[in-house]
Amino acid sequence: MSINLIKEFKDRQTLSRFKNRDKEVFTLIYDENVKDINRFIYFKVGNTDDANDLTSMVFLKTWNHIQNNSLGDAKTLRALLYKVARNIIIDFYRERSGKTPLSLDDEENKIEVIDNKSLDKHQDLDDIQDLEMIKNKLPLLKEEYREVIVMRFVNDLSLEEIADITKKTKGNIRVLLHRALNALKNLIEEEKAPN
Repeated sequence: MSINLIKEFKDRQTLSRFKNRDKEVFTLIYDENVKDINRFIYFKVGNTDDANDLTSMVFLKTWNHIQNNSLGDAKTLRALLYKVARNIIIDFYRERSGKTPLSLDDEENKIEVIDNKSLDKHQDLDDIQDLEMIKNKLPLLKEEYREVIVMRFVNDLSLEEIADITKKTKGNIRVLLHRALNALKNLIEEEKAPN
């Protein structure tokens, strides 16, 4: 049995227990997902306090959906949590009726970005500069592009999960991700181009 099938089976089993109002599994879900949901929200709102408040609301609202039997046909737990998070962020901006600029350079509130490779002590200086350039150009992308890049490369969601969250097809997500990466590449090339 492949690892993906085992993971999918465990996820369905956990979702089933969750739908049956199992408080123990809710705690497990919270512990496994709180950092990723908080990071996702922070990239959207740009403020640690707001991100923490909204993250709490995501889990509270998800639990309330369970209590009211209004979960619907959620495919995966992560997709369910991200759907709730997206809706809460939309409500947040509606209430504020203004946007706070997103800043990835907030020295007070550093963001931990998942990196599966440990940095080599002798890493090329150009690679570090490229990462900084990407970090600086990401806020210049349109919201839809920034969102799929963060979900895919920062929070490591699968294309299927992103499709479920955004209510688009897997093919649409693939195209959107391709366009987002091209837009990011063009912004970086513009900066590198000699004047």
